Amino acid sequence: MPHLIDPLPKTMLAIEIIEPGGPEKLSPTQLPLIKPPKSHLLVKVAAAGVNRPDIFQRMGVYPPPTDASPIPGLEIAGQVVSVGEGCQRWKKGDKICALVAGGGYAEYCLVHEAIALPVGDLSYIEAAAALPENFFTVWANVFQIGQLKKNETVLVHGGTSGIGSVTIMLAKIFGAKVFTTVGSVEKMKVASSLGADKVINYMTEDFAEKIAEYTQNKGVNMVVDLIGGDYVNKNYQIAAKHGRIIQVGMMRGAPQQLNLMPLMVKQLVHTGSTMRARTLAEKIAIATALENKVWPLINSGKIKPIIAKTYPLEQAEKAHRFMESGALIGKLVLVNEHF
Repeated sequence: MPHLIDPLPKTMLAIEIIEPGGPEKLSPTQLPLIKPPKSHLLVKVAAAGVNRPDIFQRMGVYPPPTDASPIPGLEIAGQVVSVGEGCQRWKKGDKICALVAGGGYAEYCLVHEAIALPVGDLSYIEAAAALPENFFTVWANVFQIGQLKKNETVLVHGGTSGIGSVTIMLAKIFGAKVFTTVGSVEKMKVASSLGADKVINYMTEDFAEKIAEYTQNKGVNMVVDLIGGDYVNKNYQIAAKHGRIIQVGMMRGAPQQLNLMPLMVKQLVHTGSTMRARTLAEKIAIATALENKVWPLINSGKIKPIIAKTYPLEQAEKAHRFMESGALIGKLVLVNEHF
């Protein structure tokens, strides 16, 4: 546990986006340290997760909410160093992790106390900093909106991504049969180790044909898709009657020619959401469900996120370049070396 500095410094290191563009637009800077407002915690950040929405924000296509920090970073883990008026659950010195609407790429970050989760005995890097964004997103989309049930079948695109790996682990633990697509032999091995029942290499196999084979042409009950683009028509093709397509990303953009007939004939539901713009009440409900239903699985070691690489906070540019390289398996984490 780090020494709690009192008084706190007046400034902090943060990574700002100079202007929309490539990874080189991420620049270390010094910003004023602010006191936590009512119901908020000021957290000294030990580690911050790097996520695809950070890339989109840097590119200028996913702006933060008007009341959020313009500094990128949606998940952090660290130690409470100051509490705002009205905070009851957390105190100075507590170890927490949290989903935030922005500000994670910094030495200090503001967190609403109601959406903070306990770190417990978990490592800041290996567990806590890799959990909030992915687990919030997967729980809200796959289990709350999608209502995935025991013994259903689900296809997860991008099974070794942060979102994909968490979906595989949770879906298996809650009793679903899981298929997934990945882009290399190495990633196939990782996806299998996470619990996927069948792994499809989309570089050498047609996932629609393989799903038809694996399900005896019945299709899957749910598709969890981070890709978008030309995958959407195929998702409709391989979905079972009354199937659900859960859109959690659009890496290939919008589909150019979309055939809606399968959606109507099969009575499919195609839905999606973003986490960042959700209301505080929605985030609190998700945090409560996670702490009750998922955190015990994490603390017992039944679920363990895959950490691909860590970078010093000042090297956020390198982390973004690696994420965009396509070689990523698991999560990237920025580490505050001054923690």
